[in-house]
Amino acid sequence: MSTIYRFLSEEDTSAFCHKVSAALAKGWSLYGSPTQTFDAATGTMRCGQAVIKEVSVDYTPDMKLGEQ
Repeated sequence: MSTIYRFLSEEDTSAFCHKVSAALAKGWSLYGSPTQTFDAATGTMRCGQAVIKEVSVDYTPDMKLGEQ
């Protein structure tokens, strides 16, 4: 059994909420607090949220985390 980690990020729109909601629906759990920062290059706010999941396979660096 392994714990895998992903960091989800997106512009501060409903797309970010949908990305996090989709991960939660697939069994991922929130890890830590969400973050928000201003991207000066694009003039937009960006959000981020770490998520974790317990999986029954051993972790490998070539694992497609979003498909777990």
